[in-house]
Amino acid sequence: MADGAATTTATDAGIDGTWTVDTETGDFDYESATGSFVGFRISEELSTIGSTTAVGRTGDIDGSMLIEGTTVTETSIDIDLTTITTETSRRDDNVQDGLDTGEFPTATFTLVDPIELGEGAADGEPVSVTAVGELTLHGVTQPVEFAMDAQLVDGTVVAVGTTTISFDDYDIDLPDGGPVISVDDEATLELQLLLTR
Repeated sequence: MADGAATTTATDAGIDGTWTVDTETGDFDYESATGSFVGFRISEELSTIGSTTAVGRTGDIDGSMLIEGTTVTETSIDIDLTTITTETSRRDDNVQDGLDTGEFPTATFTLVDPIELGEGAADGEPVSVTAVGELTLHGVTQPVEFAMDAQLVDGTVVAVGTTTISFDDYDIDLPDGGPVISVDDEATLELQLLLTR
């Protein structure tokens, strides 16, 4: 972490407290991301170009994380699926239809096991942990484990994570027909969260 008042204050206070997802700082696109987002990557076969990877993201996230001492004891994240966009506007309607966002507009992650961050986390040491929780998507709740990397940087917790899910586990029907020959049943979920106290 850089030197300065914000760094000193964060270190003196430790990391104990409630941290809220910051959706105002930074931004994202499909090449780079400096702000908070949740998204997916999925392999598909198109009649026009062959194998490709579809990418969808949204920055409409609401959530918080409670740290007691150096342990994350609670985390709940809500994702607005109705605002997911992809790198190709023609794919957006397929994503909204496949996720049935008219009926299931929100996905939710809730932490179920505490996460020990270690004493160095308050000093800005990077931390690699597993976030064990439950993901509710398309009205179905399943256990998930996110591989997470996190670091306190100038008073902001930056957390990046990934997990793999099967759409079949969430009763999601994948699009087919038209230019879509096939879509992989498994997708990588990815997130980048900026959290401030």
